[in-house]
Amino acid sequence: MDSSKQVGITEVVVRDGIQSLLATRVPLRDLVSILPALDKVGYWSLETWGGATYDACIRYLNEDPWERLRTFNSLLQNTPQQMLIRGQNLVGYKHYSNEVVSRFLEKSAENGIEIFRTFDALNDFDNIKYSIEEIKRIGKHAQGTIAYTTSPVHNLDTWLDLAKKIEDSGADSLAIKDMAGLLRPFDAFDLVKNLKESLSIPIHMQTHATTGMSTATNMKAIEAGIDNIDTSISSLSMTYGHTATETMLAIFEGQNREINLDLNSLEEVSSFFKEIREKYSEFEGSLKGVDSTMLVKQVPGGMLSNLESQLKANRQEDKIDLVKEEIPKVRKDFGYPPLVTPASQIVGAQALLNVMNSRRYENLSNESINLVLGKYGKLPGDIEPELLAKAKNKVAGIEENNIDEKEIEKMSNELEVLCKENGLPDLSKNIEMLLTYILFPNIALSFFKELDI
Repeated sequence: MDSSKQVGITEVVVRDGIQSLLATRVPLRDLVSILPALDKVGYWSLETWGGATYDACIRYLNEDPWERLRTFNSLLQNTPQQMLIRGQNLVGYKHYSNEVVSRFLEKSAENGIEIFRTFDALNDFDNIKYSIEEIKRIGKHAQGTIAYTTSPVHNLDTWLDLAKKIEDSGADSLAIKDMAGLLRPFDAFDLVKNLKESLSIPIHMQTHATTGMSTATNMKAIEAGIDNIDTSISSLSMTYGHTATETMLAIFEGQNREINLDLNSLEEVSSFFKEIREKYSEFEGSLKGVDSTMLVKQVPGGMLSNLESQLKANRQEDKIDLVKEEIPKVRKDFGYPPLVTPASQIVGAQALLNVMNSRRYENLSNESINLVLGKYGKLPGDIEPELLAKAKNKVAGIEENNIDEKEIEKMSNELEVLCKENGLPDLSKNIEMLLTYILFPNIALSFFKELDI
């Protein structure tokens, strides 16, 4: 088959599928047996790591995320592993030094990652430029990313300008990341068509099913010439997740542009994840079909399922609709950031605070202050003036999102002392454990104590 006619598939079930539908609560032990079948399907890549996986492994699963990655790598002989990183935020929630970014990327590649999809929550190119350069330095596939959103300050030129910067930086491919399912089918056609005319690198796309448009959006993107799309196996697809892999395969069977996957292997994978979805159903959100209100509220699937899970844990489920109403108001006040990690968590948490308190912004989180004051990067639009003034007044004494260029040395010394105080071997000499501590200092020590070291 002419490779230009073939559409590649990135299967996201073991990362974004689980994250969007089951709040990333599926442990490694429940995934290893299906990896050989996934490896036979013929995917362009398999997304296995990144996003919230690292956090969930150490916070909820008592599982070493690096061991998870190594296990995947040992069982995937034919399919490249792909991961999602947040530029200078990596898989954490603040900016890290270039040294930390370099070491994290090196260790990820050493343990099996071949393709790095890197994005910034604010689409600030300066926040992904260094990671793209480092991924190229270590000889892996650098995929620069547009975090797609709609607002009065975003238009086609916004995306074309960012895409050109990404290509000029040396990226191997470009991804359109539509985390809330906002990309409408005909807009997808226009966007992909313009990108194909402007760029020489391949174009990939991820779109969520939350608003009910994902299958049509994937179809129109393919018609416009896109090279690769993300899908999730049918039994763990739709609602907050993605269009089913088998659906796209069936739609384009025998067409001019074709998806070439092993249908028998897909059937085995689907049966497996049907049982997984049932086993971990307690973590699934309440959405059973389509949430068209997301066309206004723009809340991504993973954010919704995690928000519902948090509210349920605090017996506050009745607040979910109020929080959904508040989120777009906070987003506007904050200068229209795309709702993707970490901006989505910051906006969502602030919306929850606003609902819980008698006055909006009565309690302003440190993360909200840092976001509003540009510590995460340049916001797309203008900040609401009273909010900006309040953030400036509160900034004294809070921990800002500053980058410490001696971060590794400082945190290594800190971890060495903590290990000694808590009767643990010196983990500061293990770069993987040190990276875990740098990324998640508040929960890493509890995690280390649970490990059989």
